[in-house]
Amino acid sequence: MTMEQVGPGAAGAVALVALVVALLALRRARRAEALAASLAERVAVPASPAAQAPPVADADTTAFVITQVGGPREDDAPTVGAVPVARPIDGRLFADIVARETVVKAAGWTYGLRRALSPESRNRIRFEVRQETRRAGRERRAEVKQALREFRARERAATRGGGPGPLGEDVA
Repeated sequence: MTMEQVGPGAAGAVALVALVVALLALRRARRAEALAASLAERVAVPASPAAQAPPVADADTTAFVITQVGGPREDDAPTVGAVPVARPIDGRLFADIVARETVVKAAGWTYGLRRALSPESRNRIRFEVRQETRRAGRERRAEVKQALREFRARERAATRGGGPGPLGEDVA
Protein backbone atom coordinates (compact mmCIF):
# COMPACT_ATOMS: atom_id res chain seq x y z
CA MET A 1 0.00 0.00 0.00
CA THR A 2 1.20 3.47 -0.78
CA MET A 3 0.84 6.43 1.52
CA GLU A 4 -1.98 7.77 -0.67
CA GLN A 5 -3.97 4.60 0.00
CA VAL A 6 -3.34 4.50 3.76
CA GLY A 7 -5.16 7.78 4.52
CA PRO A 8 -8.52 6.91 2.92
CA GLY A 9 -8.30 3.35 4.26
CA ALA A 10 -7.77 4.59 7.82
CA ALA A 11 -10.54 7.17 7.43
CA GLY A 12 -12.89 4.47 6.16
CA ALA A 13 -12.06 2.21 9.10
CA VAL A 14 -12.65 5.02 11.58
CA ALA A 15 -15.96 5.88 9.88
CA LEU A 16 -17.04 2.24 10.02
CA VAL A 17 -16.22 1.98 13.71
CA ALA A 18 -18.07 5.25 14.39
CA LEU A 19 -21.11 3.93 12.51
CA VAL A 20 -21.14 0.69 14.50
CA VAL A 21 -20.79 2.57 17.79
CA ALA A 22 -23.60 4.95 16.80
CA LEU A 23 -25.90 2.05 15.91
CA LEU A 24 -25.15 0.32 19.21
CA ALA A 25 -25.79 3.55 21.10
CA LEU A 26 -29.09 4.04 19.26
CA ARG A 27 -30.18 0.50 20.07
CA ARG A 28 -29.25 0.96 23.71
CA ALA A 29 -31.06 4.30 23.89
CA ARG A 30 -34.25 2.75 22.50
CA ARG A 31 -34.00 -0.09 25.01
CA ALA A 32 -33.49 2.42 27.85
CA GLU A 33 -36.49 4.47 26.70
CA ALA A 34 -38.69 1.37 26.64
CA LEU A 35 -37.49 0.41 30.12
CA ALA A 36 -38.12 3.94 31.41
CA ALA A 37 -41.64 3.90 29.96
CA SER A 38 -42.44 0.55 31.56
CA LEU A 39 -41.06 1.73 34.91
CA ALA A 40 -43.06 4.95 34.65
CA GLU A 41 -46.24 2.92 34.19
CA ARG A 42 -45.43 0.72 37.18
CA VAL A 43 -44.53 3.60 39.47
CA ALA A 44 -47.23 6.01 38.33
CA VAL A 45 -48.04 8.28 41.26
CA PRO A 46 -51.76 8.43 42.02
CA ALA A 47 -53.42 11.83 41.68
CA SER A 48 -54.24 12.02 45.38
CA PRO A 49 -52.24 9.67 47.59
CA ALA A 50 -54.19 10.65 50.71
CA ALA A 51 -57.48 9.77 49.06
CA GLN A 52 -56.33 6.21 48.26
CA ALA A 53 -54.77 5.48 51.65
CA PRO A 54 -56.99 3.45 53.93
CA PRO A 55 -58.25 5.31 56.99
CA VAL A 56 -56.29 4.54 60.15
CA ALA A 57 -58.29 3.78 63.26
CA ASP A 58 -56.91 4.22 66.76
CA ALA A 59 -56.88 0.45 67.31
CA ASP A 60 -54.77 -0.15 64.18
CA THR A 61 -51.86 2.03 65.31
CA THR A 62 -50.36 -0.88 67.23
CA ALA A 63 -49.82 -2.68 63.90
CA PHE A 64 -47.25 -0.04 62.92
CA VAL A 65 -44.78 -0.50 65.75
CA ILE A 66 -41.18 0.01 64.67
CA THR A 67 -39.14 -2.95 65.84
CA GLN A 68 -35.86 -2.18 64.11
CA VAL A 69 -34.15 1.09 63.19
CA GLY A 70 -31.42 1.14 60.59
CA GLY A 71 -31.26 -2.63 60.26
CA PRO A 72 -31.12 -4.53 57.01
CA ARG A 73 -34.30 -4.98 55.03
CA GLU A 74 -35.20 -7.81 52.69
CA ASP A 75 -35.13 -5.56 49.62
CA ASP A 76 -31.61 -4.23 50.33
CA ALA A 77 -28.59 -5.58 48.48
CA PRO A 78 -26.77 -8.42 50.24
CA THR A 79 -23.84 -7.26 52.33
CA VAL A 80 -20.76 -8.78 53.90
CA GLY A 81 -20.20 -6.78 57.05
CA ALA A 82 -20.75 -3.16 55.99
CA VAL A 83 -19.58 -3.69 52.39
CA PRO A 84 -22.32 -4.39 49.82
CA VAL A 85 -21.80 -7.44 47.65
CA ALA A 86 -21.71 -6.77 43.93
CA ARG A 87 -24.63 -8.01 41.92
CA PRO A 88 -23.85 -10.10 38.85
CA ILE A 89 -24.28 -8.38 35.50
CA ASP A 90 -24.91 -9.93 32.13
CA GLY A 91 -22.19 -10.26 29.51
CA ARG A 92 -23.57 -7.60 27.19
CA LEU A 93 -23.54 -4.96 29.91
CA PHE A 94 -19.99 -5.91 30.90
CA ALA A 95 -18.83 -5.75 27.28
CA ASP A 96 -20.56 -2.38 26.89
CA ILE A 97 -18.86 -0.99 30.00
CA VAL A 98 -15.44 -2.24 28.91
CA ALA A 99 -15.89 -0.96 25.35
CA ARG A 100 -17.00 2.47 26.52
CA GLU A 101 -14.11 2.78 28.95
CA THR A 102 -11.65 1.71 26.27
CA VAL A 103 -13.08 4.12 23.70
CA VAL A 104 -13.01 7.01 26.18
CA LYS A 105 -9.40 6.28 27.14
CA ALA A 106 -8.36 5.96 23.49
CA ALA A 107 -10.10 9.22 22.61
CA GLY A 108 -8.37 10.95 25.51
CA TRP A 109 -4.96 9.63 24.48
CA THR A 110 -5.42 10.64 20.84
CA TYR A 111 -6.60 14.13 21.82
CA GLY A 112 -3.65 14.57 24.17
CA LEU A 113 -1.11 13.32 21.64
CA ARG A 114 -2.57 15.43 18.86
CA ARG A 115 -2.45 18.48 21.11
CA ALA A 116 1.06 17.72 22.39
CA LEU A 117 2.42 17.18 18.89
CA SER A 118 0.76 20.26 17.39
CA PRO A 119 3.10 22.85 15.87
CA GLU A 120 2.04 25.50 18.41
CA SER A 121 3.00 23.41 21.41
CA ARG A 122 6.24 22.19 19.81
CA ASN A 123 7.23 25.82 19.09
CA ARG A 124 6.28 26.87 22.63
CA ILE A 125 8.36 24.05 24.11
CA ARG A 126 11.30 24.89 21.83
CA PHE A 127 11.09 28.55 22.86
CA GLU A 128 10.99 27.74 26.59
CA VAL A 129 13.90 25.29 26.32
CA ARG A 130 15.95 27.91 24.47
CA GLN A 131 15.14 30.52 27.14
CA GLU A 132 16.06 28.12 29.95
CA THR A 133 19.33 27.20 28.20
CA ARG A 134 20.25 30.88 27.84
CA ARG A 135 19.37 31.58 31.49
CA ALA A 136 21.50 28.64 32.66
CA GLY A 137 24.43 29.90 30.53
CA ARG A 138 24.14 33.39 32.00
CA GLU A 139 24.07 31.97 35.54
CA ARG A 140 27.09 29.77 34.81
CA ARG A 141 29.07 32.72 33.42
CA ALA A 142 28.16 34.84 36.45
CA GLU A 143 29.29 32.05 38.79
CA VAL A 144 32.59 31.71 36.91
CA LYS A 145 33.17 35.47 37.15
CA GLN A 146 32.39 35.45 40.86
CA ALA A 147 34.74 32.48 41.44
CA LEU A 148 37.53 34.23 39.51
CA ARG A 149 37.03 37.42 41.56
CA GLU A 150 37.26 35.44 44.81
CA PHE A 151 40.32 33.54 43.59
CA ARG A 152 42.12 36.73 42.55
CA ALA A 153 41.21 38.44 45.83
CA ARG A 154 42.66 35.51 47.80
CA GLU A 155 45.76 35.61 45.60
CA ARG A 156 46.23 39.34 46.20
CA ALA A 157 45.72 38.90 49.95
CA ALA A 158 48.34 36.15 50.03
CA THR A 159 50.95 38.24 48.18
CA ARG A 160 50.32 41.33 50.35
CA GLY A 161 50.66 39.38 53.56
CA GLY A 162 54.24 38.47 52.68
CA GLY A 163 53.44 34.83 52.65
CA PRO A 164 54.74 32.35 50.16
CA GLY A 165 54.34 32.88 46.42
CA PRO A 166 51.11 33.37 44.50
CA LEU A 167 50.24 29.67 44.69
CA GLY A 168 50.91 29.40 48.39
CA GLU A 169 53.87 27.07 47.90
CA ASP A 170 57.39 27.49 49.14
CA VAL A 171 59.61 26.47 46.25
CA ALA A 172 62.97 26.97 48.01
